[in-house]
Parts: sequence; C-alpha cells; structure tokens
Amino acid sequence: MARRKKIYEGKAKILYEGPEPGTIVQYFKDDATAFNAEKKAVIEGKGVLNNRLSEFFMTGLGQIGVPNHFIKRLNMREQLVRQVEIIPLEIIVRNYAAGTMSKRLGIEEGTQLPRPIVEYCYKDDALGDPLVTEEHIAAFGWASQQDMEDILSLALRVNDFLSGVMMAVGIRLVDFKIEVGRVYDGDFQRLILADEISPDSCRLWDIETGQKLDKDVFRRDLGDLKDAYTEVARRLGVMPKNATPVSKPTLIN
Repeated sequence: MARRKKIYEGKAKILYEGPEPGTIVQYFKDDATAFNAEKKAVIEGKGVLNNRLSEFFMTGLGQIGVPNHFIKRLNMREQLVRQVEIIPLEIIVRNYAAGTMSKRLGIEEGTQLPRPIVEYCYKDDALGDPLVTEEHIAAFGWASQQDMEDILSLALRVNDFLSGVMMAVGIRLVDFKIEVGRVYDGDFQRLILADEISPDSCRLWDIETGQKLDKDVFRRDLGDLKDAYTEVARRLGVMPKNATPVSKPTLIN
C-alpha cells in the first residue's frame, strides 16, 4: 500500500491526507521546541502523551457542545481530524500573568488577572508570531467582526472547561493558546476549534507547590519534560498510574 501524502510538517506535528475527503491524519512528534525553534530537543514519548491528552480535552469539549475538529484517535501517536481552513491567528487566553505578558507589562509572574484576558497573535514563524489587535485583524481581512465574536465566545468556553477540569486535579490553568478553523456546509460557514490542546499549548502549575507541568519545564531547564506531561496525564486519568508512554512511533501506511 502506498504511503500517505504529507500535507504539512510543523514543529510538533505532521499532517497527512486522511482516508476520506475532508479528513486529515494528525501525527504527534516527539520534538520539543522553544523560543521560535531556537531551542530544540527530542523527548521520547512526548508525542504519545500529547495525542492522548488532546484527545481527552477535545472529546470533553465536544461533549459540552464546543465544536472541534477531533474525530477519533487512530493509535498511540495519530488521530483523525476534520480538515479546516485555519484562521491565521493564535488565540491566547490568560488567567494569570506569565511569560511574555509579564515581560511586556512588568507584572509579576503568577499574578491573578482581574478577568480572563484574550490576546491575538498573527501566525507567522518568520515574524515570531507578533501580537496584533482586532483592528489589524479586520484591516487585513484575517477574520470578520462576526468571526471575532465567535472566536471570543469559543475561547472563553474553552477556558471555563479547562479551568474546571484542571482545578479538580490540583492544577492551575495559567494560560493557553488555541487555533480556530472554518468549515463549510454548502454556503454556510462556522468556526470550530482545531490544532491541539496539550501541555505544549498551556501553562499548567501545581496549585499547592507552583511546580510547572508544561513546556516551561523545557524552556527554562526545570527538569524532565516527559515526567511533567506524564504527571498531568496521570492526574486526569488519561494514563494508568504505572504506565510508561510508548516511545516508538506507530505509523499507518
């Protein structure tokens, strides 16, 4: 059987043509990157953990009526998703000051914000994904005013869900980023959640100790990234307590 056609390869995932029109196979790599790929490493088992965790979050969101691209997990490293037209924005929701917000505004990391703050970045690695305003988004036609209202509503619903799920297992959801895509049913367009939700795309801190359980472990050399992600998976019941993530990739031809 011929190998599948690769559509795109990013820093953390590879996308292949799916078995049916309008579907994509999303493969999770073990690669870890930071600072716009200036820092790189391969963390065995990271892709397995992110695949399982993203499945867990997308399934839960779907159950409460948040539309997303997830269809089903195919194996330990791959999932079948709906093909979407990605809006070229990263949508960031912040509950506590951290990372670039702390540096940009001089707010101490860990400071609780008066309300969730939603920020937008233009997706362009060469430019470093710059922060943009709704004026930029409208002026350059990246999304309409109705799109922006739908994106804001979607982002806040995701925040409510993730915050509750994490708090229940003793984890503080500091911030996260999502991507949104368009799907079409005839002439009708709607927006759905796409890409992934995993510790790669969230800041997660232990509520009691403040221990970081996200990609900042890699960014700041704070320990073993796989151990941090495994702890998140175990608390959520995604991985058995005594399980070790499979490190060898499983491919479907």
